[in-house]
Amino acid sequence: MVHIRQLLGSKIGLAVCSLAALLGAYLLIYHLTHVTLLLPYLILLACPLMHFMHRGHNHGPGKGH
Repeated sequence: MVHIRQLLGSKIGLAVCSLAALLGAYLLIYHLTHVTLLLPYLILLACPLMHFMHRGHNHGPGKGH
């Protein structure tokens, strides 16, 4: 986690974030139709990822909530 903060605080990290923002804006501006057609699939793909990421945080049933 420390490495990510150091990267984001550097000039290279700023350049990477700026490039990602520009590419995201380009996709939304010029390929909005394609993005909206893929959006339901991206949401469905995000569900298993969220379940996988939260598995290690003891959020399951019977964990003493």
